[in-house]
Amino acid sequence: MENIKKEQEVGIFKPLYVLDHTPINAYFSKNSDDFVVREIPLYEFSGNGEHLILNIGKKDLTTYEALRILSEISGAKMRDFGYAGLKDKEGFTTQFISMPRKFEENLKNFSHEKLKILNTTTHNNKLRIGHLKGNAFFLRLKKVDSVNAFKIQEAFLNIDKIGFANYFGYQRFGKFGDNAKQGEDILKNKLKIKNPKIKDFLISAYQSELFNKWLSKRVEISKFIRDFSPKEIKEIYKFSDLDIKKLKNQDSFFKILSGDVLGHYPFGKLFLCENLEDEINRFKNRDTTVCGLLVGKKSFRSINLAKNLEDEIYKNAYEYENLMSGGRRFAWSYLKNANLKYNPQTAQVNLSFELDKGSYATVILEEILHKNIFD
Repeated sequence: MENIKKEQEVGIFKPLYVLDHTPINAYFSKNSDDFVVREIPLYEFSGNGEHLILNIGKKDLTTYEALRILSEISGAKMRDFGYAGLKDKEGFTTQFISMPRKFEENLKNFSHEKLKILNTTTHNNKLRIGHLKGNAFFLRLKKVDSVNAFKIQEAFLNIDKIGFANYFGYQRFGKFGDNAKQGEDILKNKLKIKNPKIKDFLISAYQSELFNKWLSKRVEISKFIRDFSPKEIKEIYKFSDLDIKKLKNQDSFFKILSGDVLGHYPFGKLFLCENLEDEINRFKNRDTTVCGLLVGKKSFRSINLAKNLEDEIYKNAYEYENLMSGGRRFAWSYLKNANLKYNPQTAQVNLSFELDKGSYATVILEEILHKNIFD
């Protein structure tokens, strides 16, 4: 109750779901048996070089806590370690860590109840943030009867078919959901944070919340374009007749706008959507996707209708954009290697899938269940 009250006080933003079904009953616990994350490296390691690559498995530890343990036992300093991304504390997670090879002998008899070294190799370079292709997830849902199992399957298949809104997950916003507000207060010079990493993280939470608000608005527009008449859409959004016609002509659920910033999917350069007709087909074939704004001075700029909608969400943040570097993030993304199994005897549903780096499995699960997964 205390957490719920705190959330209400700070006014946590809840993004709009893409699918239209009612909430589904299932039990989920983020423990090491029911939530497993395996990091997928960006490239194969060479097997040569001065950097030792550890594939570690951990449970009930943050990435930093795991590095601290490895540092204390190996003698390597925290700054000597490299990693591609941070992994959740809850559940069982694997990831790749780099460290100077000269400390390898000190880990020969390594043993820890919450941390395992699964295998090792070597590489020429230190791992850096972002040096991962994505993550493979396994999630187990419990107390699922046959009716709700069918609903879960339908939702999961729909997401696999059409894609999903690539929202930032709850992890970004803190236990009480106040990270974004603190980030905004830092930019407004109302809050002083000495630690530069914490300061940057809180500001990124502010950028992330704005992104979620913008993406939720785009999901709303996509639903309205699908369900309402051109006359009704014009009354609601004041779009031109030509823009409405172009939106209505798109088969995909998520609609591209004139002037959107697009990116080659699953990776590649950003560019402007200047010929909407050409880009509709490339988006439909999953060759490109829409990229939402992380406000800042280095952000790739949209134009036309896309910019008008961005300005509605980001107008108050533009005042501080020179204090943030900014960027773009995939707004619409897709599952890979999706699989579902239901066991009626145990009343359990097992879900497995892969996501691009930066995407959240908890966002997928909330889209499926249509409720806060930790209520």
